[in-house]
Amino acid sequence: MRVRTTAMAGALLLLTATGCGAADMTKQASPFANAQGSKSVTLSVQSWVGAQANVAVAQYLLEHKLGYHVDTVQVDEVPAWDALSQGRVDAIMEDWGHPDQEQLYVKDKKTITPGGGLGVTGHIGWFVPTYFAKQHPDVTNWKNLNKYADQLRTPESGGKGQLLDGSPSYVTNDKALVENLKLDYQVVFAGSEAAQITQMRQFAKEKKPFLTYWYAPQWLFKKVPMTEVKLPAYKEGCDADPAKVACAYPHTPLQKYLNTDFAKQGGKAAALLKKFKWTTEDQNEVSLMIADQKMTPEEAAKKWVDSHESTWRKWLS
Repeated sequence: MRVRTTAMAGALLLLTATGCGAADMTKQASPFANAQGSKSVTLSVQSWVGAQANVAVAQYLLEHKLGYHVDTVQVDEVPAWDALSQGRVDAIMEDWGHPDQEQLYVKDKKTITPGGGLGVTGHIGWFVPTYFAKQHPDVTNWKNLNKYADQLRTPESGGKGQLLDGSPSYVTNDKALVENLKLDYQVVFAGSEAAQITQMRQFAKEKKPFLTYWYAPQWLFKKVPMTEVKLPAYKEGCDADPAKVACAYPHTPLQKYLNTDFAKQGGKAAALLKKFKWTTEDQNEVSLMIADQKMTPEEAAKKWVDSHESTWRKWLS
């Protein structure tokens, strides 16, 4: 889930029933953040399960291999930058691109330091179930979506086709895209990632068609195969004006960020987080254990760590 200020990947954490909204850590200090002399780390957990997978593994290694106490706090994307700048959290493990915050905190104030790439590339898009795409191959071109609006109508979409989104708290381009591409669709918010997943799985169980805002990496693709609808090609700057967006979402190499003081003084913990880099397959493996197999984050992290020593061992060197 997720993200650019004009294209935020929405997806709320399954283990908290994805909750609607997260704490504003600009006003709530962690009891462990910046504790003088304590061997502790505070990690921001964005509200989608892929981000939770990153934090779960980082936390497990920090605690069990380096002897740190790790505190985690769930923070929405933009407030997380504020909290990181103020030292209320020490690190963000997955950012989908916030150019305004990067300019302010990394380049101007220098209170946040880039922590390197996560190793995962994120992409938001519109998707239909593959079984529907096979029946109607032309639905995968946005120019043909109006042809299928009637089949994609729901009681919630007000006589138009339904474009299913997650939480209304996320910043997406979808309403602008529907308007600017003159599509006969209504954006309908499920309320959370969990609710969105539940609806998609129910549609798939009944083999009903649906059109949804979704993103990769995401474990659900293994359970409900989906095919992307091609929107007008993304070009740099095409989403600069949120009201005029008429192009696809970009592919975004996901990044980590550290509080600058922590990056300099965080010792082995900061070094591990800077070196933390894994693959989409790694993240999906842990996400699937958490979200679908109902493991706790620690159980999922332990299982992954036990079977991938060659990957994480170099993060400790």
